[in-house]
Amino acid sequence: MRHPLDWQDPDFYDRNKLQAEERRVFDVCHGCRRCFNLCDAFPRLFDLIDESETGEVESVPSQAFQQVADACTLCDMCFMSKCPYVPPHELNIDFPHLMLRHRCVDEREQRHSMADHALSRTDRNGRLAAPLAPLVNWTTRTDNRLTRALLEKTVHIHKSAQLPKYHRRTFLHQAQDNPPALNTQAPAYGRRAVLYATCFVNYNNPAIGRAARAVLAKNGVDTSVVYPGCCGMPRLEQGELEAVAEAATTIARELCAWTENGYQIIALIPSCALMIKFEWPLIAKSDPAVQKLARSTMDISEYIMDIARNEGLADGLQPLPGGIMVHLACHARAQNMGAKAAEMLRLLPDSDVSVIERCSGHGGVWGVERDNFDVALKVGRPVARRVATEGKRWLASECPLAGVHIAQGIERLAAEDGRSAAIEPARHPIELLARAYGLEI
Repeated sequence: MRHPLDWQDPDFYDRNKLQAEERRVFDVCHGCRRCFNLCDAFPRLFDLIDESETGEVESVPSQAFQQVADACTLCDMCFMSKCPYVPPHELNIDFPHLMLRHRCVDEREQRHSMADHALSRTDRNGRLAAPLAPLVNWTTRTDNRLTRALLEKTVHIHKSAQLPKYHRRTFLHQAQDNPPALNTQAPAYGRRAVLYATCFVNYNNPAIGRAARAVLAKNGVDTSVVYPGCCGMPRLEQGELEAVAEAATTIARELCAWTENGYQIIALIPSCALMIKFEWPLIAKSDPAVQKLARSTMDISEYIMDIARNEGLADGLQPLPGGIMVHLACHARAQNMGAKAAEMLRLLPDSDVSVIERCSGHGGVWGVERDNFDVALKVGRPVARRVATEGKRWLASECPLAGVHIAQGIERLAAEDGRSAAIEPARHPIELLARAYGLEI
């Protein structure tokens, strides 16, 4: 269980009280250390303690806690899969939400940079970039040394980090043209669903949305596409909880109107599903629409498996030769719904699916920042090595950013060995399902 975030209580932003709680939690972590290999936050914490005068938390200066908070990607994996002291345990340890509180205090004290704020405004960035997509994409290419050096200096994006591309026409606009034909003979015919586009699919990767809509139409599901705005995950990472609460209230009001007419809400990116299902209810705890939406939202892989188990999928799936390596995104695992992407891909005939349940190291905006990119690749190195070693033809990740990051990790491993890396681009699992159906997206 997780407790609501008391972000409206003035004590929440009291740095002395924050540091007292950090000392309590860090002392428990010091005595346990089960999370030493999850991310860089815990090695930093344990090094601070081990190198202190007494070897205990008490002799670590409070200002040193900043480097621990800076390394946390809010992936939730320590809370979900490692920590034995999470609520309702009496020690009441929720490390990710403690680090979130630290960022909220930093934000209240105006310690975040203008670059941090600029990167978290995904809707504004998307609206500005879409009309100039070819120019923006040229600017952000890693081989464009002049512009990437400028980006590194101004907005602190590492010059070697692959960045998402933009499209002139958003998924929302594309969805208005030529909707896929509905398969009225499918076992699930009669279902209705709304695809919450998410900022990433809407501005950066409409192919995920087209694939989801095509697969659902093949299975008889009548879909509509809506995008009231970003779920607020990038601003959550900056500790801007008031802005997240406002987004939750606005979006929930619009999406709940669809649920009243019998539509299921489907989020296309795991981070957004996690926000709606778990984070929003803890932030906007008094909003009934937010609570209702949390109960009415499913991840796309989760929804496909719901069809498979209740009505059965439509015929027509074909094998994908060469095998599939599927990376389960941390924010998909944190939804506590099981390995739905892997279950879905195992429905393919003659499926050969391997699963990676380990963090890619990306961590959203965190992983492309100048000070974090090399650390992010280090954290994701075991994943990259596993993908490269098994040699499956297809790489799938529910998190598109993680997929690109894994590919960069494979390229770096190959460069260290003096060879070139030739791999298929990482795809969302729903794109592979569409390919198995032979659907044009």
